[in-house]
Amino acid sequence: MAAEKKPGWRRQARIVAFKVLFEHDLTGHNPARALEYRLAEEPLPPDAAEFARSLIYGTLAHRAELDEIIRRFAPAWPLEQMNLVDKNILRMALYEVLFENQVPVKAAINEAVELAKLFGTDASPKFINGVLGAVVRAYGRVTGTPGSASKP
Repeated sequence: MAAEKKPGWRRQARIVAFKVLFEHDLTGHNPARALEYRLAEEPLPPDAAEFARSLIYGTLAHRAELDEIIRRFAPAWPLEQMNLVDKNILRMALYEVLFENQVPVKAAINEAVELAKLFGTDASPKFINGVLGAVVRAYGRVTGTPGSASKP
């Protein structure tokens, strides 16, 4: 029996960050406390914990801008009625693509789709991929190159 491959540290960090953002959106819990709790439950190496922290606080800092982008590129889905999983994956991925610029755009999109497969509905991966692809095309992004995304 083959051993189950553990996801890379960036994916682990994204999972923790997503869970914190989801919890904050759902319950209003303090994100710093939620992160402390998550890291106690799901310890991460220092680089991964810092990456998760960066995703959480960056996403929250740019939430209004990110929500406006989601409204523009998913007009058939009012943000207030959007599935919380999809909304938080989109926010985090858009932050990573438009502001963070630490990984190739294509990798950030692929990771968002993987999160959607883990936590979303059957329709989530296609929806997430479609919205992110439309944003990247509209902003003239060159996918696959770190730092290629300019800020909106």
